[in-house]
Amino acid sequence: MQQVADSLRHAIRDVFARSDYAWREPKRHWLTDLWNRFMDWLQSLDSHHPVAMQLVLWGSIAVLAVILVHWGFVAFRIYRSTVQAGSAAAAGPLPTIVDARTHLVKAEALAREGRYAEALAHRFMHLVLELERRDAVKVHPSKTPAEYAREARLDADGRATLAGLVARLYHHVFGAEPCDERGYDEFSAAAQGLL
Repeated sequence: MQQVADSLRHAIRDVFARSDYAWREPKRHWLTDLWNRFMDWLQSLDSHHPVAMQLVLWGSIAVLAVILVHWGFVAFRIYRSTVQAGSAAAAGPLPTIVDARTHLVKAEALAREGRYAEALAHRFMHLVLELERRDAVKVHPSKTPAEYAREARLDADGRATLAGLVARLYHHVFGAEPCDERGYDEFSAAAQGLL
């Protein structure tokens, strides 16, 4: 009987000596430690200074309320600005779509006034409308200039030229990089060459 008990102890010791049964402290993340210390501090504050704990509690609730009100205000302003029909100037840097000739006339007028970045936007719309007339693109108010460059049915050189014009447009109109008369003239010449 003693021999059976010894062999059983020996078998149990061998099994529990394997690495599968080795007891190790689980790795703890530093954020978990920080959270646990914070919770201990709160419990200590509650037991030693109940009035201070009440102040912390109500202060936290007030801060949360302010954050929620601010979030609601920002969400309301974003919602209002997206559903509100604004003027052409409030609609963004790109002009609204009219006919190609009107955009060309407007671009030239803006260029004469020295407003070259705005003129580029109208010159680009003229180009896109002319390309649509030639069945190279399909114009839609929701499309971006880069979408026109991607979907244009042009040869490789034409697509590269259009992509370059879009890059210039982005730099000057959206990136607020200054544009001068020479830059506008180069843009116009490249657009005219594409047509």
